[in-house]
Amino acid sequence: MITLKENFLRGSYPPLITPFRDGRVDLSAFGELVDRQAREGSHGVVVAGTTGEPSSLTLQERKDLLQTALQAAAGRLPVVAATGSQSYVETAELTCHAEQAGADAVLVVTPYYIKPPQQGLVDYFVGIGRLTSLPLLIYNIPGRAAVSITAPAVAKIADQLPHLVGMKHAATDLEIITELLNRLGNEFRVFCGLEALSLPMLAIGAAGVMNAAGNLAPGRVAELCNAMGMSDLDRARRLHVELFELNRAIFLDTNPIPLKYMMSRLGLLGRNEVRLPLVPITDQERKRILDEVLEQAGLLVKETTA
Repeated sequence: MITLKENFLRGSYPPLITPFRDGRVDLSAFGELVDRQAREGSHGVVVAGTTGEPSSLTLQERKDLLQTALQAAAGRLPVVAATGSQSYVETAELTCHAEQAGADAVLVVTPYYIKPPQQGLVDYFVGIGRLTSLPLLIYNIPGRAAVSITAPAVAKIADQLPHLVGMKHAATDLEIITELLNRLGNEFRVFCGLEALSLPMLAIGAAGVMNAAGNLAPGRVAELCNAMGMSDLDRARRLHVELFELNRAIFLDTNPIPLKYMMSRLGLLGRNEVRLPLVPITDQERKRILDEVLEQAGLLVKETTA
């Protein structure tokens, strides 16, 4: 595996939402979200990850989002381009564009819906990886993709791709983290992709988190990673508890539906818009639940009547 700078691809890399205005991507608002992440202490950002509704975006929109993120970040924090698709051709195009645009790394999801065998996944990632010299991370999210990649398959890819540097793991299987680190070394960057398991995964060797709640409380999520990096388990546990209900609230409905509602409530989004087939929350009871979570987290001031 190639040698990375010690602090690169470690810590909190929030997968950013994609803001829409009247059905179109709001690039100005997206740039402001990237700037906020830089100001509030995130260690990097991910563009067009699952939280960014990538399967609802055109290829050009995904490219525009990356260009906007790079301009807004202005070198203050790394920008990881999520370039995966169900299509090899689309993934190849987005991955090549990411390198040309100046992304710091690429995150490539296992191709979804197709349910390929492990050898197909090996050949897929090796083929994509040979198109770029950027550090590459595999994105394992079986709940969405309907396929899991195994540690032996990841090791086969790593044998052929020295710049395979890590994996985002969005599943409850914790054994694979230890297995990957044993096979590939502790410098292999495993990122937690399940918000509620951030602390457990960090405790057994994950390098960081790609946590959707980082859109709401970037400083707190980054602090959790910093605490673990300093072996301050007491502080990390406290932050884990503080973030727990916020993390769970994100999945009250399909991500990013609840997240966008909460961000709009906090004034971080001008419009609470998602793209079909997702639809915004309209149910008043679920809105009340989300408001209460924001209040308990100290992010929303409770409204009182005179």
